[in-house]
Amino acid sequence: MARLNIIASAALAFTCAASTLPAAASDRITGHHFATRSEAMAPNAMAATSQPLATQVALDIMQEGGNAIDAAIAANAVLGLVEPTGNGIGGDLFAIVWDAESEKLYGLNASGRSPKSLSLEYFKENGYESIPPRGVLPLSVPGAVDGWFELHDRFGQLDMENVLQPAINYAESGFPVTEVIAYYMGRNAAVLADQPGFADVFMKDGDVPEKGERFKNPDLANTYKLLANKGRDAFYKGEIARAIDEFVEKHGGFLSYEDLAEHESTWVNPVSTNYRGYNLWELPPNTQGIAAQQILNILEQYDLSAMGFDSPEYIHHFVEAKKLAFEDRAKYYSDPAFHDVPVEGLLDKGYAKERAELINPNKAGRSYEPGNPPTEGDTIYLTTADKDGNMVSLIQSNYRGMGSGVTPTGLGFVLQNRGELFALDANHRNVFEPGKRPFHTIIPAFVTKDGKPLMSYGVMGGATQPQMHAQILINLIDFGMNLQEAGDAPRILHTGSSQPTGSVMSDGGVVSLENGFSKNTRRELIKMGHTLQEAVGPYGGYQAIWKDHEQDVYIGASESRKDGHAAGY
Repeated sequence: MARLNIIASAALAFTCAASTLPAAASDRITGHHFATRSEAMAPNAMAATSQPLATQVALDIMQEGGNAIDAAIAANAVLGLVEPTGNGIGGDLFAIVWDAESEKLYGLNASGRSPKSLSLEYFKENGYESIPPRGVLPLSVPGAVDGWFELHDRFGQLDMENVLQPAINYAESGFPVTEVIAYYMGRNAAVLADQPGFADVFMKDGDVPEKGERFKNPDLANTYKLLANKGRDAFYKGEIARAIDEFVEKHGGFLSYEDLAEHESTWVNPVSTNYRGYNLWELPPNTQGIAAQQILNILEQYDLSAMGFDSPEYIHHFVEAKKLAFEDRAKYYSDPAFHDVPVEGLLDKGYAKERAELINPNKAGRSYEPGNPPTEGDTIYLTTADKDGNMVSLIQSNYRGMGSGVTPTGLGFVLQNRGELFALDANHRNVFEPGKRPFHTIIPAFVTKDGKPLMSYGVMGGATQPQMHAQILINLIDFGMNLQEAGDAPRILHTGSSQPTGSVMSDGGVVSLENGFSKNTRRELIKMGHTLQEAVGPYGGYQAIWKDHEQDVYIGASESRKDGHAAGY
């Protein structure tokens, strides 16, 4: 159904009262009742982003001679302007690239590290039980800009001046703010308005822009111009770095010029697991990508297709598999430069079978212990594909919408608050340490089959992401949905699991089901001991591109719950 997560509570109550799946909001002649539109299809190139202007820019870049990598960077730059509620160059970036020339996947971890002058003792001495979500204390080095230049230096074709020019143009001339972004800007302003510099950029007339209002960000335009003309060092060793250093110090923070100057991204090998003949590729920790793979490895033990999509059996097993995977996520996932992460053991099929045996098919688990594997945060997601077969899966974020709220003077962007995701328990693998990467929620995904690139996709939204990565593949593989239907289908969200920040699940958590699951299924889940709770908005945002090798065409899909747009040529 269209706009599943933003319909009125009265409508929710009405549809939940039905004993069968509710009727569609509009009658489509083909596809599932919940499908919002057809898939996008094109022979040469495809882009799918969370905002139509960014999608158009990506296509323009490829039509001007750029490749999928150039297009992804250009789209990300536009999204940092038009969707500041989810991303920007004050945040981090991760990407998986299929390079058509080498016929190989490449992974990039462009996440930043904690300030070296800040210590665990500081938090303890000042009475902090957790790292605050706003202000200068959760700041870590923004990695996105270095990520852009790493991607461009290795794979790009157009000059960065050309790649960044569309975003500069929109920042100078302005763009009309969409309904969803206006809503989220209002919600962010309610808690960030008093943060240093925030109102100067995003509340120039005393309030955030309304739907349809033309918004300009000349400071961000100037920042992009510096990057286009002087490269990544302008951000990490030049005037931008000095401006960040001065502003943060003025407001009592620890992120410094030295932290920025020492930053570097890391090229990593994506890791895979095979699910019913399809290889799902994710990036290893410090991301949570392998949680999606752990969920699928556990669920591979069951015949989900026979259970059925709208069945208490499927939803129960999915939720319990998620709980098990997230216990390991809470214990093991951290910066591998500081602690060994047993990735191979966590993805071991035998280990998954052992974990699956802990699931009671008739009763919800209130708590689980993390396993013993054999040893050896709001976001944007975009994907692009070009005429040569290159494909990019890219995710970028501030965390918690507009991040820390701290907005250095004259730069036009907020700084992320990823440091909030450190634990303050000295015995935890993810404990705060100087110069360490925090546990990261944002994850791009890629699927191959028989060694060929098949699908680049992602679902934005904090801890929602691995759950939805798994659900998208299950919808495609087990339930036979097409690429758009797989994203439009009602989603299952479990919250309350143990966390890498130190909290422990003891009550089984909460299950939220989007409108579209039947009353009978909800009733049976409650009988099994699940706590159900209505939720509006936290189900994530999806984009995907599928390569049809037989017809030699791209298929695109994008999120109906937000401003998502997939298009090609």
